[in-house]
This record gives sequence, structure tokens and C-alpha cells, in this order.
Amino acid sequence: VMAAEKAQELGIKPLAKIIASATASKEPEWFTTAPTDAINKLLDKVKLSTGDIDIYEINEAFSVVSIANNRLLNLDPTKVNLRGGAVALGHPIGASGARILVTLIYLMQDMNAKRGLAALCIGGGEATAMLIEC
Repeated sequence: VMAAEKAQELGIKPLAKIIASATASKEPEWFTTAPTDAINKLLDKVKLSTGDIDIYEINEAFSVVSIANNRLLNLDPTKVNLRGGAVALGHPIGASGARILVTLIYLMQDMNAKRGLAALCIGGGEATAMLIEC
């Protein structure tokens, strides 16, 4: 991750561009659905809808996280966790955010997708979401 100016100075072609991010929090017992709040906040910020996103990567510390957030957001399941998510790939504590972002970037490149959204819940009732473009 670096500034566009630094990448240009070094002759590095960026893999993706961070468009915006958002965080949300709620009661700790509802942390599994906090990504819905972060995603809605992010989409409101950039004036997009869930249908404007080509691919989602929603980290699932537990399999219910992806299922619950898919339902709450009414997402097309064929756009979510296309490589299997954390249930299939693993949930490396402390590195999950980096893992889902890298997975999302390479998946977007493979599918020629323009917009991708990564989100994850955080213990204590928090969540974060990030919109990227390739």
C-alpha cells in the first residue's frame, strides 16, 4: 500500500486503488452482523448500491457470518467469497484483513471485475469495509 505518487516515482503499476472505507460497531453479541452496517455505511458514502459491486469478500470467522450478512444485504451469493472464504482458506488471526484484500484483488483481476468490496467483523461488535477498484 502506497501513495499513487510514490508508485509512479518508483515505476510500480498498482494492483488496485482504495476508493473508500468505513467502520461500524454495535452490541458485542451482534458482532457477526456488524459487516452489514459497515458495508451499508461505505456504500452510502460513495453513493453506490450492493448491485454496483462486482465481487464481495466477507471474512467469516464463523460460517454464519457470510450467510447472515448475505441475507441482511440481499447479496447475490454468486458474487460472495468466490474462492471459498475463510472457511476454506483459513482465518489467520491478525492477518485476515490482508488475506481477504489480496484474495479479492487477484479474483478481480482474474474476472476482469471493476469494483470489489472487502469486509470483516471484529471481536467486540465492530466491523470494517473497504471498496477497491482494479
